[in-house]
Amino acid sequence: ILSQITRFFTGVEIHPAAQLGRRLFIDHAMGVVIGETTIVGDDCTLYQGVTLGGTGNENGKRHPTLGNNVTVGSGAKVLGNITIGDNVRIGGNSVVVKDVPSDSTVVGVPGCVVRRNGCRVMAENFDAKKHRESLPDPVQEASIMNREGIAENARRI
Repeated sequence: ILSQITRFFTGVEIHPAAQLGRRLFIDHAMGVVIGETTIVGDDCTLYQGVTLGGTGNENGKRHPTLGNNVTVGSGAKVLGNITIGDNVRIGGNSVVVKDVPSDSTVVGVPGCVVRRNGCRVMAENFDAKKHRESLPDPVQEASIMNREGIAENARRI
């Protein structure tokens, strides 16, 4: 009852069973949802409209685990039993459905790592065993085909 009353007054829905770290900062908190089995590390920042939720396809732990010093941009959705490493930045309106290594930046739908350890990442290695959702990305597939065609043309020239 208390969580629903708090939600009414603040616009933030945090399940009472969620585990929140020290110094969690929720900036402009309207619309933030934190699910039941979510674990949030220390010194994390969540902006407005962030969802740390489940996909509905899992039993037991259904929500994400965020490491320390994670920043989640406005409107981002982090879904499922996934692990977000330490010092990760998630861009606004991204949808993250797979694990993210520490010291990375993730953007897009579905979320892709674009920076790791301060360096730009050109392409992520795909490991089907670690991929928890089967969401095709036609833009990424077309981009890979274009890069292969460009490389072939350069080789022929």
